[in-house]
Amino acid sequence: MNSNLPQTINKINGISFVATRNPIDKNDVQPLVQYNANYVAVIPYAWMRSIDSPQVIYDQDHGWWGEKPHGVSQTIDLMNDQNIEVMLKPQIWINKGTYTGTIQLKTNEDWQILEDSYREYILRFARIAQEKKVGLFCIGTELESFVTARPDYWRQLIEEIRTIYRGEITYAGNWDSYKQVTFWDELDFIGVDAYFPVCNKKTPDIDNINQSWDKWKKELKSFSTSFKKQILFTEYGYISADYAGKEPWKNAQDHHEVNEKAQDILYQCLFDKVWGESWMAGGFLWKYHAEDSRWRGFAKRFTPQGKMAQKTITQAYLEH
Repeated sequence: MNSNLPQTINKINGISFVATRNPIDKNDVQPLVQYNANYVAVIPYAWMRSIDSPQVIYDQDHGWWGEKPHGVSQTIDLMNDQNIEVMLKPQIWINKGTYTGTIQLKTNEDWQILEDSYREYILRFARIAQEKKVGLFCIGTELESFVTARPDYWRQLIEEIRTIYRGEITYAGNWDSYKQVTFWDELDFIGVDAYFPVCNKKTPDIDNINQSWDKWKKELKSFSTSFKKQILFTEYGYISADYAGKEPWKNAQDHHEVNEKAQDILYQCLFDKVWGESWMAGGFLWKYHAEDSRWRGFAKRFTPQGKMAQKTITQAYLEH
């Protein structure tokens, strides 16, 4: 064990909670307790029209209930009533699902529009995070090009967030680019969206997965040690379909068959190989749907609800 790293008393055994279209009550939240989760990520999205359209658009009067300020606040209250802590994680959706890490703006004026509109959006939720005294606040998710192009902006934003929100903060860097982030020294956790490729087989092989995790663990431990901060998997998860470990960030292709065993094996190996490490703070599995209408048709998607992996996750969260 590396005594130079801060130690969490308990792991963050978290679940990413999909914002709901309609109001929810305690009956929609209680199932999360059955997973032995102690944290939930509440995720209010803003959106951008394209990677070269600089305006971050957030309209608190339209859209889904779970993404409006009052819906976010009530969702946090419902979680707290079940003794579940919250990471508030506002993030951007770009039209047609374009990857957020590829934002490309041509002029300084456009960058200024992005900076100003993102600042307004993120500080709105920093205030809610402080008002509700949530345990964690995530200041951004998978914004590689933005982070690389405007490093001074991000340090100033962190400083401003700190004047509003008194809890712990992180940023969600993607698995293949988190090392490029220049402001980890200003944060409390190194956040990684942990979609590391671990196996190319249709149904993963345990030995193959474990060997892959040995490589990724070495990298993560070294990075954690260099900053004397724990790694937090701000997202992690697997689809329940063939080749789930090959490119874990992708949804299942049409020609892929349902494969709950693949998802289950990948979760089990992750918990066995990674969760107990001293540099590992825990993480937030991707993802959970509270509404039945959103659950239909998700047989091959990321959620573990009603699948083999649900039992594995529940047991792992109990043990840690």
